[in-house]
Amino acid sequence: MTDLKTLNQQAVQALKAGDRVGAEVLIGQLGAARPGHPQVDFLLGVLRIQQGRRAEAVPLLEAALRAKSDNVSVLLHMGNALQDLNRFQEAVAKYDTALTLKPDFADAFNNRGNALGALKRFDAALASFDAALAIAPQHALAWYNRGNLLEAMGRHEDAIVAFDRALAILPDHAEALSNKGSALMKLDQHGLALACFDQAIALKPDSPSFRMNRASALSRMNDYGEALAEYERVRTLVPDFPRLFGQIALAALYECAWTRMREIAAEMPARVHAREVGLDPWTVISYGGDNALLQECARNVMRVAVPEPLPPLWKGDVYGHDRVRLAYVSADFHEHAVGNQLVEILERHDRSHFEVIAISSGQDDGSAVRARIMAACDQFHDMARADDRAVAERLRALEVDIAVDLSGHTYGTRVGSFEWRPAPVQAAWLGYPGTGGAREMDFIIGDAIVTPAEHQPFYDETIMPLPGSFFPLDGGRAIGPALARVDAGLPRDAFVFCCFNRNWKITRDVFDSWMRLLKAVPGSVLWLRAYTTGSDAALKRRAEEQGVDTGRLIFADRAPLDMHLARHALADLFLDTLPYGAHATIADALSAGLPVLTRLGETFAGRVGASLLTAAELPELITQTVEEYEATALALARHPARLKALRDRLVENRARLFDMGVFTQRLEAAYEVMLEKKA
Repeated sequence: MTDLKTLNQQAVQALKAGDRVGAEVLIGQLGAARPGHPQVDFLLGVLRIQQGRRAEAVPLLEAALRAKSDNVSVLLHMGNALQDLNRFQEAVAKYDTALTLKPDFADAFNNRGNALGALKRFDAALASFDAALAIAPQHALAWYNRGNLLEAMGRHEDAIVAFDRALAILPDHAEALSNKGSALMKLDQHGLALACFDQAIALKPDSPSFRMNRASALSRMNDYGEALAEYERVRTLVPDFPRLFGQIALAALYECAWTRMREIAAEMPARVHAREVGLDPWTVISYGGDNALLQECARNVMRVAVPEPLPPLWKGDVYGHDRVRLAYVSADFHEHAVGNQLVEILERHDRSHFEVIAISSGQDDGSAVRARIMAACDQFHDMARADDRAVAERLRALEVDIAVDLSGHTYGTRVGSFEWRPAPVQAAWLGYPGTGGAREMDFIIGDAIVTPAEHQPFYDETIMPLPGSFFPLDGGRAIGPALARVDAGLPRDAFVFCCFNRNWKITRDVFDSWMRLLKAVPGSVLWLRAYTTGSDAALKRRAEEQGVDTGRLIFADRAPLDMHLARHALADLFLDTLPYGAHATIADALSAGLPVLTRLGETFAGRVGASLLTAAELPELITQTVEEYEATALALARHPARLKALRDRLVENRARLFDMGVFTQRLEAAYEVMLEKKA
């Protein structure tokens, strides 16, 4: 018969080995022999933690602790159980008691650091990890946890150093490899990140989170086909893995995987209604979601990000500044469409009435646009590494009167900062075409076309329409020297249909419409933007299926902006897309004098072309149906004089369309109305 000491040792070894079934049997035998013994309570409490039954573990460990209050092992596991139950402050207290009894207890310092990190007490957490490592420099888990904390603090380079220290001790620590990859992603080192994810997957092939990370890296490297395949592998492992459906939808969209997209589109409304996490409104727009679905999706996203109303930072204070303090918040203050559109507005703001502040949450790319934006602002705050609350606190500390969000639900979003109500007036503009679904956003800046009054029920913000178009057009951009068609690989005498939208905006229905135009106009070509190998190939395959020679599809490589604008003159007619139309791309075409044919969509994203063409006084280029769109395109292709008249009128109207002085005055007048409405 096994003696009790041996039975206890075997139970401890089973727990260390993760043999939960064996441990349950052994602890049961020990309990039968010594009912109510504190060691049995302790071992059973540890087992319950391993089993994920933390609520059951707490009373067991409490019983063991009552029998021997200075047992540091029990205190450690008690802290762990409390931490697993999100009772972080209580967990810290247990670790502190253990450390009072055993000041060199490295494991207690390590776990204490995790609890403090969960409480957002980052400096104290870092000090706790450092204390653990001072005692045990080879404590791989402490290095790993330190890396996780530094990553949460936005110190990505330091996090990588910590993960490397953990990996030097435990080279097969798959989680450290994966988290190092995530840190590298934040630094835009996607190739190195991919290598880390591959190593982690080699160690744990069935980890869905590692494969999700790998797919994310592939997406950032524009390899959407392989990313989609990786997401589908995750689906075979865990069909309902968090955020998976939304990522599959995005990858299929970017790859122009139209067959898969139709399957996804059929599921999308139900998933929005079910409040599925990870399905963002930007994706739903691209799949043709209507206004009601977009609003519902935006609200879902915001309720996940900010489940309950936050205590407002601005509490009704009346500032009484000499000038209105106007803050723009964006991740795109660099070489980006939003940065290019906004910079002249910043330069033209009336400084006798407005103090202009920029809050940047994006990268400093060292571009001329970045430098120009910084010079145009009275204050420029780089807060790329700050969290939403810190951004909100900065806006409140600056006593901003009007805070304008330029990102919405796009990359680098700071819409969560506005939920802290840091400013008396909060408005959304430019970066995202639709309602943000936020509780604390007061206004959205639009116009009579993109945000007609009858659409107000679909906006959680009050629509603030600008006269003309909401869309600023920088007329000061340089256009390069004239080019010949041969320089762009275009046939000299062909009619050139053109669309420089990214391929993800091209749906199968839109592309099929274009193929009908090519077949109806002999010798014509379609000039597109080269995007990714997979999406370009998808377009060629569909052309073949529609009986069109793929040689009539010509793909333009990336070019410097001045050259890109100049080459528009080589095309005859720009064809817009739907449901997500051209935005900055239309601005490029109009600035270069190229007529644009659009179709009026239901949602904001499909109405920008109509807004700009209305402002340009070219309403005949706005169509309502596919049939009208195609008939108008054919009529213009077959009647050069009509097309030339439109081009001439566009050139004549260009000065008014691109008058940023007038636009800025209209925008400032809207800001004054907002202040009055909120007073």
